[in-house]
Amino acid sequence: MLDLLDTIPPDRPVLIAGPTASGKSALALAIARTAGGRIVNADALQVFADWRILSARPSAEEESQAPHALYGHVGWTRAYSVGDWLREMTPLLRSGPRPIVVGGTGLYFRALTEGLAAIPPTPATVRIEAQDRLDRVGLLAMAAELAPEVRADMDLRNPMRVLRAWEVARATGRSIRDWQADTPPPPLTLADCTALVVDAPKDWLIPRIERRFDAMLAQGALDEVRAVLPKWDIRLNAAQAIGAPDLVAHLRGEIDLPTARERAIIATRRYAKRQRTWFRARMSDWRRVDATTLL
Repeated sequence: MLDLLDTIPPDRPVLIAGPTASGKSALALAIARTAGGRIVNADALQVFADWRILSARPSAEEESQAPHALYGHVGWTRAYSVGDWLREMTPLLRSGPRPIVVGGTGLYFRALTEGLAAIPPTPATVRIEAQDRLDRVGLLAMAAELAPEVRADMDLRNPMRVLRAWEVARATGRSIRDWQADTPPPPLTLADCTALVVDAPKDWLIPRIERRFDAMLAQGALDEVRAVLPKWDIRLNAAQAIGAPDLVAHLRGEIDLPTARERAIIATRRYAKRQRTWFRARMSDWRRVDATTLL
């Protein structure tokens, strides 16, 4: 890691993308401690206040070692979007320490460096209609209703993505791809920053995923989930935290803990695979960093 740190200019923004459990947060902290900067979250689940352990948010000790922003500041019921994140992220580029943006949500980095379409807010009535339709017809049928150009490059297994695209078409009469074609200039270009993507080999990453989830359980993930059980609603953005539905099922007596653990680890592995595929396809011009060299 020391060789890598020596190559990162201290006066430019740094972007660090990578799959879950790949060590990207540790890299961000090492850069901040060595050359200064403010670590800014680019993970869609680490924004929620109720999830520190289960979303692998930096610990309080880690947060004390460098400035951090956009972590744990969103309430349980809020529908937090990539547009919300970009609006909060943009001012951090203009003032304060240089940003070290780190996370695994590719759409956040895409919006930051490629721009984000100015899609009008979705009316609450359309959100309700969309969720009702998803509940009635299922994810695959709902995805089939999207325009072919939308389905072509979308993760059709992700209900939040499908819901969003369906809502945009319903509310505006235009597909989400039409809106994206009118995207304004981005707040930050790759030419103006150091863009790193952590490349984590599958055989190396899977044992880390397993060890990390066991560590989450040891650190109190069950208590964290138990605290949100009275207000649990699988339809909320916050409820999409990997492992949360499985631990909820365990706490409700539906499955035992070993089964919940196994399901959560499998879901995490699948998510990491989707991330790695997305980063390879979308970030070919980012500098690759071998995850095995970061320890």
